[in-house]
Amino acid sequence: MGFILSTTTIVCNNVFNKNSKTISIRKPQIGSSKTSSWLQSGVSYQGKQKYVRQRVNTKYWIISASSQVALEEFVKCNGAKGVHETAGISRSKSKALRNKGIERPVIIGVAADSGCGKSTFLRRVNEIFGTKVSQSHTPQGELVTVICLDDFHTLDRKGRAEKKVTALHPEANNFELMYQQIAALKEGHDIMKPIYNHQTGLIDPPELIQPNHIVVIEGLHPWYDSRMKQLLDFTVYLDISDEVKVAWKIQRDMAERGHKLENILASIESRKPDFQQYIDPQKKDAIAVIQVLPTQLIPDDKEKKVLRVRFIQREGIPGFQPVYLYDEGSTIDWIPCGRKLTCSYPGIKFHYGPDNWYNHDVSILEVDGNFDKLEELIYIESHLNNTSTKFYGEITQQLLRNASAPGSNNGTGLFQVLIALKIRQLYEELTGKNIAPVLV
Repeated sequence: MGFILSTTTIVCNNVFNKNSKTISIRKPQIGSSKTSSWLQSGVSYQGKQKYVRQRVNTKYWIISASSQVALEEFVKCNGAKGVHETAGISRSKSKALRNKGIERPVIIGVAADSGCGKSTFLRRVNEIFGTKVSQSHTPQGELVTVICLDDFHTLDRKGRAEKKVTALHPEANNFELMYQQIAALKEGHDIMKPIYNHQTGLIDPPELIQPNHIVVIEGLHPWYDSRMKQLLDFTVYLDISDEVKVAWKIQRDMAERGHKLENILASIESRKPDFQQYIDPQKKDAIAVIQVLPTQLIPDDKEKKVLRVRFIQREGIPGFQPVYLYDEGSTIDWIPCGRKLTCSYPGIKFHYGPDNWYNHDVSILEVDGNFDKLEELIYIESHLNNTSTKFYGEITQQLLRNASAPGSNNGTGLFQVLIALKIRQLYEELTGKNIAPVLV
């Protein structure tokens, strides 16, 4: 990345084209953000060399450190105020569209509370597309960009503590800027997106994000603002029950971070009212929901190591065909344990059937229990239909490729892979492009 020289009005010596009224800077001086750092440049117009000074109202000049030339002009958008006053949208369409052959960015929304498996799910999506993303603040790759919506927090960690609000509360988030910038990406514009620094708890200067073939927006409020629903091509909600969420958070924060149990429980309780009011209602509008519940196979289970996972799939969505078991539309209970599937205590139980979810017709596929041997999932895969796979065994292969990832041995991993396959199919249908399957 280059340097960002942010200002409201830049006074600079520039080259302009009289007919197109475009402006280009030939030689800015790197190392200062003051307007006085810009050098005088010559204009060649109709064979004559002239020097011109012009006041330019703009938001940013993005400077390449290697070539020392201005690359793009950004303008202020609605929502770019307060701590986000340096956010912007490019005036013209992004060069990334042409360079990457992008006709239409596909926008995917993933909603969930903190620590509910968004990162693991997105790794599976990248695996299905056979692509890797950078390890930068905003992961970006050849095909996929993942934007964390925490970046639209309006209050830093100290500010939230002073105002006594959580990051889940609308007061702590800039939904106007979120909408404007995601809409701009979908239309093919670059954006200067804010950064929320999770390590320091501060709001850092913005970063350049360009359109990509697929842009995933993940976080607490992907479609809390009703306007966002119109921008999203596919929506996923990760719905973790309170009992499982507490068990996961205790395991992670005590074992990995050394937190005390009472502090963990207090943190969970303090977030619960805002979660129930602002985050959880989004699940009723999701196309796909992965719901993680305590097992029904072990009475009064305390450890929560065996899970009951449900894949809730909306019916009647153009381009989305729900996965089904055996016979579409039937109600089926299946215990596959036996000669073809190894099952230790307490076993495995599948359920499939039609249902109603917040007044929407849905199909539900459910797995209760853990898989002992992932290679035996080929047997399960052979009984699933509408999976959007490209070859027999692709689901099993994907689970084996990420065998150590959380949820790989239960329905969580299985359903994450199925959703990733559906996203690949959707991308191909919307863009007319073909993604070659990953072969081992």
